[in-house]
Amino acid sequence: MNTNNNNCIIWGINGQDGHYLKVILQNEGYNVIGISRSAGNWTQGNVSDGEFVKQTIIKYQPQFVFHLAADSTTSHKAIFENHSAISDGSLHILESVNQFSRHTKVFLSGSGLQFKNEGMPIKETDLFEGKSIYAVERIYTVYLARYFRQLGLKVYFGYFFHHDSPLRSERHLNMKIIKAAQAIKHGKQQILEIGNPDIVKEFNHAFDLMKAIWYLVKQDEVFEAVIGSGAGYKIMDWINICFDAVGIDKQNHIQLNPNFVSDFSSLVSNPETIKSLGWQPVYDIHSLALDMINNG
Repeated sequence: MNTNNNNCIIWGINGQDGHYLKVILQNEGYNVIGISRSAGNWTQGNVSDGEFVKQTIIKYQPQFVFHLAADSTTSHKAIFENHSAISDGSLHILESVNQFSRHTKVFLSGSGLQFKNEGMPIKETDLFEGKSIYAVERIYTVYLARYFRQLGLKVYFGYFFHHDSPLRSERHLNMKIIKAAQAIKHGKQQILEIGNPDIVKEFNHAFDLMKAIWYLVKQDEVFEAVIGSGAGYKIMDWINICFDAVGIDKQNHIQLNPNFVSDFSSLVSNPETIKSLGWQPVYDIHSLALDMINNG
């Protein structure tokens, strides 16, 4: 078996995170093996297929494996899909690496939503809380990572906070707001309906957060880190920035949904750990908005 190659496997490469991570790894000279259920230009495969995962690990003997495959929704409707992708997928990767490629470093993705949220900046040592089935699956994989770390594997876990890019669809709120502002400007839409504009969250660029996990996996001292900028803004701040950027006044174009219920009023990270490794974000809320408006 060749353990001196420069192979990296990205599960879930067709998502926005997979795209930016691919760019970073290729720029670093790595050979990227991308795997996705939807295939595209990459290998078609499902991380919940244990035999497929095993044979892939055996074949490529990768230096790094990044598990980014999951449905980004927290809805209970995705319970079985997220269990298969997140929990089963993580277990298949870790045990395959444990048996057949122990030199491989593994990165598993988590979420700021898996922590108990009391409105304060969240750090990786805070308590977990399974308020959604999505959070439950993420919490389970943290303990998988810690268990396999005890067996001698280098397993990293990153807790992602909100991030976007021009690759986002209108299913996600930030892009929905941008597309609505553009449509209103051209007379194709009159009203943008949103929930609570006072919710505070982060507005990170996916490129920045993928760069952060590259900082994480390149070292061997820190194995779990919150991945976020720590900069929180109200959703109304984003609306103002986006409407101003396309050159229209939001007045008379915003309608609140009285039935909207949010899982949180504030979701902001404490990124002290990841920043201690030398990482700093390139984008802020303004440059993120411009990138999504101009290239989305």
